[in-house]
Amino acid sequence: MLGVDPGELTDDDLFRELGHLYTTRLDALRHAADQAYGEHTRRMNQLEAEYLRRFPGREIDPERLREGARAR
Repeated sequence: MLGVDPGELTDDDLFRELGHLYTTRLDALRHAADQAYGEHTRRMNQLEAEYLRRFPGREIDPERLREGARAR
């Protein structure tokens, strides 16, 4: 496994890692080799799953729901 287990990261470290992944995502999509892009995706999925595990009651923006989109 590459990288620290997401379950061992502090909340601050988890947010920092997610931010870095999102910053590099387009570059990985456009320019990384298939294996590197796959690893980027795997790590992103791990970190996002950990975020959702820690924050199951996260605030949902009503504008991001189907009804909010229809109202726009």
